[in-house]
Amino acid sequence: MNIEERLDEIEKIIREPSFLKNWGLGNEVGYFIFDYDPKYEIQVRNKVKYLKNKINESSKYDFKILEFDLYDIIIDILNQKGYLNKTFEFEEKKGRDFAKKAVTKMLKLSSNSNLIVNYIKNRIEPNSVVFITGVGKAYPIVRSHNVLNNLHQQIDSIPVIMFFPGNYSGNDLVLFNTIKDGNYYRAFPLVD
Repeated sequence: MNIEERLDEIEKIIREPSFLKNWGLGNEVGYFIFDYDPKYEIQVRNKVKYLKNKINESSKYDFKILEFDLYDIIIDILNQKGYLNKTFEFEEKKGRDFAKKAVTKMLKLSSNSNLIVNYIKNRIEPNSVVFITGVGKAYPIVRSHNVLNNLHQQIDSIPVIMFFPGNYSGNDLVLFNTIKDGNYYRAFPLVD
């Protein structure tokens, strides 16, 4: 299938009763990855926006789409904590690596109180499908394995789809088709 055909499959899949009951293969929690060649980023963003508008503005659907853009979440948290301007200062004075480490530490990405996971968890609504976007924009501060593994421990009542600019083999993720993650995921490919 080409990218347009794959994108068209998303609506069909998320409208299925078994998907909305949050069952993956073998009755496991429904975590899914829609992987795509990064050159199709704009088409994917447009389709996500289209689906959100179509489903959320219609009364014929009994679920909503909640989109969480990882990059936007980072910016929102940094703003809330009064840390955004400090991050710019860190980068200017001490370099990008120092700023990245400082932001990663502030977001508590390696702890149980991961601020990004808590941000998403605290905004979940019943009868929803979660779309996680902005994976490429949030790199290298946030790695998809960190989000998926921590979300999986926190959210098990609604289906979650991560839109991933790269390749998902069913075992590991390769961001931008070049950066291999080396971690195993309990997620299913949404569309082959």
